[in-house]
Amino acid sequence: MIKIGLDTESLHLWFQNKRMDIFGFIEKAHEFGLDGVMINLIKDYNLDPEWGTLESCEPEHLAKVKALLDKYHMYAEFATKRLDYDHLLKVIQVADAIGVDIIRTYIPITLGCSQDRKTGGEGRYDLGKIRLDFDPKVYDDAVVSLKAMVPVLKKYRIKLALENHEYETSEELVRVVREVNSPWVGLHYDFGNPMMVWEEPVKAAENMAPYTLTTHFKDHIVIPCPEDKYGYVVCGVPAGTGNIDLKQCLKIMMDNSTLTRLNVEMCYPYCAQFKRSKGAGGVEELGEGCFKIEPPLYDPQVIQPSQYYYPQEVSQELLDELLQKQMEGARQSAEYAKKLCAEYAQL
Repeated sequence: MIKIGLDTESLHLWFQNKRMDIFGFIEKAHEFGLDGVMINLIKDYNLDPEWGTLESCEPEHLAKVKALLDKYHMYAEFATKRLDYDHLLKVIQVADAIGVDIIRTYIPITLGCSQDRKTGGEGRYDLGKIRLDFDPKVYDDAVVSLKAMVPVLKKYRIKLALENHEYETSEELVRVVREVNSPWVGLHYDFGNPMMVWEEPVKAAENMAPYTLTTHFKDHIVIPCPEDKYGYVVCGVPAGTGNIDLKQCLKIMMDNSTLTRLNVEMCYPYCAQFKRSKGAGGVEELGEGCFKIEPPLYDPQVIQPSQYYYPQEVSQELLDELLQKQMEGARQSAEYAKKLCAEYAQL
């Protein structure tokens, strides 16, 4: 039976607003009846600049995290970014200290845009980096970097999973992993991210499944966003309430991969811009299937889609509502993941 875990991104508002720490998160995942957690190490608003939701790499802190995981017999995975050797080595060593056996990362896409970009935590999109051309050489560089990591991964018995992280099509990532050609490097299939590159999640699942080591299980819709170039953005919603064919994507994964874990990443409230030009992933227009256009989650006069992830300029009342809905959505998504997995087991 596949194990189900919860990614810390599912409760990002709770971390950013200091309503929860890593210990409370593990307790919550256990309360949800889940088998594990994915811990996001990435810098963000109000989080540790190096270790994100993990908070620290101090041995005493890591020992406490490991003890709580062991208490509930839970697995743990890490989520980081970048491919540079020194960074990944440090992450691998910390992973080893608490028993993490899979690390998600993604390719840092180099874009031809100015350096005066907005940074996370300002409640606005990074408009400078959206839909600009990038040098495809980043994929060749990724192969070189990943090959250099293989001996370290082999030594620590930890696998590295490359995510389709909003910029990369499934074909581009499959090519990278094939060229690395190591059992220690595979893919991380995110159920929702193909949409940001105009790719059907079902198609991405078909391409990525044979190489997939771990996942982000989520659901999306498309909503209007007048401030965006295309006028629409991809919006996270609780699993089972969006327009992605999650059941079919899961079946493809289960039938064609060696996957043993499904990590819920309930990205609500959250919106993401389309990062590539129309047709990059095979879809040319909005309007059908998972690209069907739905109403915004909130009155734009109250909160814009670009503020969903960082609602720093809203009333305390609305923030409390967002926090509560996020918690409810995470619980609902976990239950939906259990339901689909149980249905698959009966096939």
